[in-house]
Amino acid sequence: MKSFLVKLLRPLLRIHAGLVLKRYRPEIVAVTGSVGKTSTKDAIYEVLSTTYKTGRSEKNYNNELGVPLSIIGVETGGSSWVGWVFVFFKAWKLVIRYNHNYPKILVLEMGVDRPGDLDYLLNYVPVKVAVVTRVAPVHIEFFETLDRIAKEKAILVKRLPKSGLAVLNADDEEVIKMSKGTKAKVLTFGKNPKADIRAEDIKHIDGGEGGVSFKLNRDRETVSVIMPRVLGTHLVQAALSAAAVGHFFEVSDTDIAQALANFESAPGRMKLLEGVKGSRLIDDTYNGSPEATRAALESLADLEIGSQAARYAVLGDMLELGSWTESEHQQIGKLVAKLKIDYLFTVGEMSRDIGRGAIKAGLDEDRYFHFSDSREAGKFLQDRLRPGGLALIKGSQGIRMERCVKEVMAEPARASELLCRQTKAWR
Repeated sequence: MKSFLVKLLRPLLRIHAGLVLKRYRPEIVAVTGSVGKTSTKDAIYEVLSTTYKTGRSEKNYNNELGVPLSIIGVETGGSSWVGWVFVFFKAWKLVIRYNHNYPKILVLEMGVDRPGDLDYLLNYVPVKVAVVTRVAPVHIEFFETLDRIAKEKAILVKRLPKSGLAVLNADDEEVIKMSKGTKAKVLTFGKNPKADIRAEDIKHIDGGEGGVSFKLNRDRETVSVIMPRVLGTHLVQAALSAAAVGHFFEVSDTDIAQALANFESAPGRMKLLEGVKGSRLIDDTYNGSPEATRAALESLADLEIGSQAARYAVLGDMLELGSWTESEHQQIGKLVAKLKIDYLFTVGEMSRDIGRGAIKAGLDEDRYFHFSDSREAGKFLQDRLRPGGLALIKGSQGIRMERCVKEVMAEPARASELLCRQTKAWR
C-alpha cells in the first residue's frame, strides 16, 4: 500500500476503532511476543468462545492498521478507495446502531516492529489482559539488542490496570522480569516447576502422525489435555497461556480441555500435509525466526519415520536480524547437524550461512543443496523425496517458502485451502 494512503488511513482508523470501543466496551486480551503470537491468540479465542461471545484478530492484523480493522471486524480495503469507504461505513453503523452480536471479549494480536508501536496502540485500546509469549531476536534490526525488545514489549504489561491480568512465560527470563513492573495480577505458564500453570509429560501422540498430549497442572489440580490437531510440542505454550486466560474469565477446566482438543493451527504454522511419493511435509512457512526455526527442527527430529526414510530441512532466509544475521543462521545450521537431519536445502542469500554452520558441525557436503528461489527448491525436492520421508519447509515471509510447499504437496489443487498467502493480493 502506498505510504501516503497509510498516513491518511492511520488516524482515521484509530478514531473509528476508538469510537467502536467506547460504544461496546469489550474486555480486551492483547497478545504480544517475538514468536507464537498467532497460535496463542487462536488458542485463547477457542477457550473463551466456549463461554463468551468472542472476537479476534484475523490473518496478520496486528499493527497500526490491522488492530483497528480487527476491532471494527472488517478486512482491509487494500488499494481500493471503495473498500475503505465500506470499512468506515461499517464502523459508523456499529456506533450508530447497537449490535447485540458484537463480541464481549476481543483477543487482539499486537506486533512490535519498531520502537513506539505498542505505545501507539495502547493510547486508545484499553487492555485488560496482557499475554507475553517470548522475547527473541525478531525484528531486532530496529532495536539492536534483546533488552530493547523486552522493554518495548513490557509496555503492554506496565499499562495494565490493577484489575487486569498479566500472563507471562515462566520459561523466558526476559518475560518473567516483566512481573515486577505491573500493578495487575500475574499468572505464569510454562514447563518451569515454579509456573502457576505448568505442562508435564509432554509428548507426540498417534505414532508421530501429529497431535500432542500433556498434563496441565494448576493449584494442585491436574487435567489431561490432548490436542490431536496440532504438531509440535512448542505449541503447548499457546495452550497453557490460553488456560491461564480462561481461568481468569472463569471458564471451567472441562471447557478449557475441550477447547484445546478442538484447537487447530492456521495454514503455514506447523501443518502436517501429505507430500508427493508418499512423503509428509511440515508446512511452517508463515514466517521464520531463529526461535521458531529451532522449535520446528526439533519437531522434525522427534516425529517418527520409517527406518529407511529420510528427514529433510528446507530452510529459507530469516530476515530482519540486523547484526545477528550471520551468527543466527550459522547456529541453525549447527542444530541441523546436531539433530542428524539427513538432508539440508537452503533458499536465499542469507541462508548460505545455515549451510556453512551445518557443514562445519559435521553435515556431509553431499547432503546440502542451495537455491536462490523457493519454487526452484521445491522442484528439486520433488526428485529427492522418497516414500515415508518427512520434510520441514520454513522461512521468513519475504522468501515465500509456501511456493516450495506447493511444488511438493500431494494435492496442489487444494493450495488455496491448505497454504498461507494464497489470496489474489499475494499472487
